Amino acid sequence: MRWPRQVASLLFLTLLLAGPPLLLVRIVGWPVQGWPTLRQIQLWVAQPLTEQTLTTALTLFAWLVWLFLAYTVTVRALRRVRAGARWLRRMPLPTPLQATATGMAGAAAFGAAANTTTAPPAHPLAMAAGTLDDPDGIKPAATSDDTRDGVVVAGGWLPHEVAEQIAAAAAMVWLRRRCTYLARPHSSPGRDKQDLAPLPATVAAVQAALAADQTRPPPPAGAAPAGTGDAPKPLPGLVAGLPPGGAGLVGDGALAAGRGLLVTALLARLRQPSGDAPVVITRAALTMLLGSAADLIRQDLPSLQVAATVDDATSFLTSSLTDEQPPSAPEQPERHDSRAALGAATPAVLILDVPPPAGRVEGALPTGAVTVVVLDAWPAAVTWQIDATGHTHDPRRATQARPRLCVLDPVATTDLLAVIGHAHPAPLDTHAQHPTENGVALPRPRVPHQSTGDQRSPRTRGTATAASRRLELRVLGEPAILLDGEPLTIRRSAALQILVFLTVHRDGAGSRQLVEAIWPGLPAHTLTGRLYTTLSDLRGALRSASGSPVIDHTDDRYRLNPAYLDTDLWRLQAAARHAATEVTDRLTAWQAVIDAYGGDLAAGYAWPWLESPREATRRHAIDAYAALAALQPDPRRALALLQGGIRVDPYNEDLHLRAMKALATLGDPHAISELRDSYTRRLAAAGLEPGDHFRNTAAHLSSAYLSGR
Repeated sequence: MRWPRQVASLLFLTLLLAGPPLLLVRIVGWPVQGWPTLRQIQLWVAQPLTEQTLTTALTLFAWLVWLFLAYTVTVRALRRVRAGARWLRRMPLPTPLQATATGMAGAAAFGAAANTTTAPPAHPLAMAAGTLDDPDGIKPAATSDDTRDGVVVAGGWLPHEVAEQIAAAAAMVWLRRRCTYLARPHSSPGRDKQDLAPLPATVAAVQAALAADQTRPPPPAGAAPAGTGDAPKPLPGLVAGLPPGGAGLVGDGALAAGRGLLVTALLARLRQPSGDAPVVITRAALTMLLGSAADLIRQDLPSLQVAATVDDATSFLTSSLTDEQPPSAPEQPERHDSRAALGAATPAVLILDVPPPAGRVEGALPTGAVTVVVLDAWPAAVTWQIDATGHTHDPRRATQARPRLCVLDPVATTDLLAVIGHAHPAPLDTHAQHPTENGVALPRPRVPHQSTGDQRSPRTRGTATAASRRLELRVLGEPAILLDGEPLTIRRSAALQILVFLTVHRDGAGSRQLVEAIWPGLPAHTLTGRLYTTLSDLRGALRSASGSPVIDHTDDRYRLNPAYLDTDLWRLQAAARHAATEVTDRLTAWQAVIDAYGGDLAAGYAWPWLESPREATRRHAIDAYAALAALQPDPRRALALLQGGIRVDPYNEDLHLRAMKALATLGDPHAISELRDSYTRRLAAAGLEPGDHFRNTAAHLSSAYLSGR
């Protein structure tokens, strides 16, 4: 029972606050009886150290100590009161309908016989990413309607179909980065450039929300994105819910719904052939939706066409749908293939800022080929009233149910459009990245051999005490923490994620950084307590097992102490740094990198923050295989090493080009064709195509061998 301890603490605090002033007043009196006279000041200056002055000074010091204690207690009490007030404000209150239902249920319960059953809670619980088996990871859903039919992010609400397409587009971005990476040593300039930058926060929030929904899991890391390839799906979400021909959008959520339409329509183009019908928007409408970001976004979206006026947009669509070349206009960027068949699975989408003239769109375009959306009232067609949450209402049919539309704010829209632009499945072209036509030479090391040495900080350098035991953290492959070869049980999934995160961020991470990585899309200030609980449990478990403070906490930063813990990731990174600067025994150095690579970072987990460090770690192995193959005089041994690199990353184009050149050296054109075809099929399954440089190189190698014969 905790209440006796709490009562005792309260009595002790009361005694501590009331006792000292009572004793001081009763024994010594008040410290100041009045302002000193001039004569008293002169006497004090002449003889400052007297019994009276020392007594007064000690009394004042005692009062100051008591005032500091009272101030501290008051501040803590006010914080407790403020936290309680915030909790009361967040506590969900029943709606009138729920209150009525509760009253009826209570009356029925009192009047019913025995053997009653307990009803499930009215609001389902949604779980944050990385906490599916963590009791502390459960958070109340915003509303049952929000979580049942869609995903809530900081910038709005998305239907599940749209959220899944965002996750697929994010997977496509990382897949394209894997395809276009060129092997190079660890210290080469430009190696860790922006192609390892993490995706925007809105995308991470969508991925976390999908991971929390066990009925709709996100695509696994490294797998072909869902919804791409040869089996197109119907246009999801917003466009599918609009009336035939389109509608006008008005109300508080009209612009937010327009942004949702733009994102949804462009997502559909990721899953359709490159000649599919485009998305056309007027310049004024794009500015209304995105503001100053409009000019930056449209340059990265090949499927988005920007027209100056309604007439220009209609003319462009007319030419596109009739297989004619669109007229030149300064507002329309060039596109590699802007035609669409009349019977395309996805209709063209036309977004206007003002209603078109009567008969202008209908008379120029085939029926059903275009969905027109006007960001204003449209007297000649259906006009929907949209509230801020995306719920639609048709004033002419008030009793008829209407779909809920995707709504996004400008920041979330910009984040999602940036990902769509990077994920657009245009044919890969890495020709500009290759320094030569015949091969890719690894740059020479720029500095002489340097010993990696002890990477620990001076504060933690040294050996563990005799009473402590060193832990081994394995994060390459399936994560596990070992003590004397035996795995330790980590009760909380968030704790395991924290261990991997701190391993990646060897210099440590702050509490806010940890919260934003593990629970993206949720307010950081509401999750601090959950983080502290998880960290306290994790630090206690590791200390109990090893007898050492494995996780240091200094200045609100947490870091793994290398004096008491070692990881396979740190050994791999040290080997990669050593190999990049080795000049005497490069074969052994690169082989050490290959031996240290035990698999993908945290294999089997799809945490939103994980893709960037996972790809950086994978590149260590790719560089090692490519460098070791380049140093091999035996082409068969070089080919075996390149095949090992392809097993590490079967999507990397550079490794396949090197392998085809090794096969050409061995004189095996049939194997070249098989390798080219298998790689092309693998990319096609993911919705990608090999670049022209890859095709031309494969054809050149085959023809060169045949002509040589």
